Amino acid sequence: MTLIKYELIIYWSEEDHAFIVEVPELPGCMADGETYEQAVTNVKIVIGQWIETARELGKPIPEPKGRLVYA
Repeated sequence: MTLIKYELIIYWSEEDHAFIVEVPELPGCMADGETYEQAVTNVKIVIGQWIETARELGKPIPEPKGRLVYA
């Protein structure tokens, strides 16, 4: 099982009729799913792809900071 150390923001989108998961520390990284569990499973895949693409492009990969605080 993949351990996620990045903060995830998960919410229901009535417009999409799906759970949406955003990964604020990885710009543009997000996934969706019909269920909460499916959305989290999907975002694990997308995080891996995001990191792989960043490596291929020589881009920096942010270190997980843990809980972020929003105003």
